[in-house]
Amino acid sequence: MRLVVLGGGESGVGTAILGKKKGYDVFVSDFGKIKEKYKQVLIDNEILWEDEKHTEDLVLNADVVMKSPGIPDKAPIIKKLHEKGISVISEIEFAAPFTKAVTIGITGSNGKTTTTMLTYHLLKSAGLNVGLGGNIGKSFAWQVADEEYDFYVLELSSFQLDGIVDYKPHIAVITNISPDHLDRYDYKYENYIAAKFRITMNQTEDDYLIYDADDEAIANWLQNNKTKAKLIPFSLSQTFEQGAFILNNNMEVRINQDEFKMETREIALEGKHNTKNAMASSSAANILNIRKSTIRESMSNFQGVEHRLEKVLKIQNVQYINDSKATNVNAVFFALDSMTTPTVWIVGGVDKGNDYNELMPLVREKVKAIVCLGVDNKKIIDAFGNVVDMMVEVTTMRDAVIMSQRLTERGDTVLLSPACASFDLFESYEDRGNQFKRAVQNL
Repeated sequence: MRLVVLGGGESGVGTAILGKKKGYDVFVSDFGKIKEKYKQVLIDNEILWEDEKHTEDLVLNADVVMKSPGIPDKAPIIKKLHEKGISVISEIEFAAPFTKAVTIGITGSNGKTTTTMLTYHLLKSAGLNVGLGGNIGKSFAWQVADEEYDFYVLELSSFQLDGIVDYKPHIAVITNISPDHLDRYDYKYENYIAAKFRITMNQTEDDYLIYDADDEAIANWLQNNKTKAKLIPFSLSQTFEQGAFILNNNMEVRINQDEFKMETREIALEGKHNTKNAMASSSAANILNIRKSTIRESMSNFQGVEHRLEKVLKIQNVQYINDSKATNVNAVFFALDSMTTPTVWIVGGVDKGNDYNELMPLVREKVKAIVCLGVDNKKIIDAFGNVVDMMVEVTTMRDAVIMSQRLTERGDTVLLSPACASFDLFESYEDRGNQFKRAVQNL
């Protein structure tokens, strides 16, 4: 069997290693440059590869193709594979049959990384033999090749779910859905929503779907479509016979005639959106019968996720916050909603079809100045130019931070929450967040 892997990054190289171990004839092809560290791994494992091109003869003779999440379906090589009827799948789909582990799959427009990390923290604290993968950390396929885990907590993007056929998680979580990546879905929101719900398409009556019952897109989908999975809703405003909710300042989780309670003020993560992430994670933990004392302790000592509302430093009584992971409007909504002091907001980057209108009330109420950090800031300036007192444009993170400091007074907050992808000026949202932290430390 010939396995062709398109993309020589973390998921591609992990898939190549697993494929080789399982006896496939493996070839890796990347249209861009493969990083040195990954090239070395391929060479060490005697796996054939090419970069900066796709040699069609070597790709189109595949029995199965694993496509990295970053490659759009519109790419010419993908179109040719589809025309030839060659199966194009994601890393998750390829690797899942090679492990007996129980998987918990977590998707959503926002909150999925925090919910994934928190769920992993809960399971690990309970002493379970658990791996963490998907869109985060070490590739799932690579771990299936090298490790023997009993459980995996997987963060799954819509792109990874686009490439599944038979994969099903035992526990699926959809944190929320808001318009994102619409450039990859023909600018049709319903296509993006359908991609997220692929997480439950193969689930059976023995599986679970945990979801935000306050989310309009999720509620609409569930009214008009069917899943066999047991439904476990969570909500800040409704209560359920089976699900997670807030009652008298307690988070309550009721699943299979069992009940878990915890005071919301004991949850380490702050903000309403994090209360929801906590509900999703503790619902999963309760399904797996993790001890209540372990859940309570894990919830109260969890440190949060880097680049997600991460407090960096307080300088001259001004708090600097790194929320570089906020790459869409909905994530920024959560960030601004949790601000309690006048805020200088650093925003901008590669716009993925953003509509800034929903931020208007929050910007009026909380934001005193905006620093635009992007190559093209026209949309942001048009949206908020008349709403805030001060608006400046910069092209480096250092200038963004220095300018923000000039615009603050004691007691203010500087918030990096870009609402956009980072690829115009930075390598990744991590690179953007790290540059912000360095610039703040150098003030």
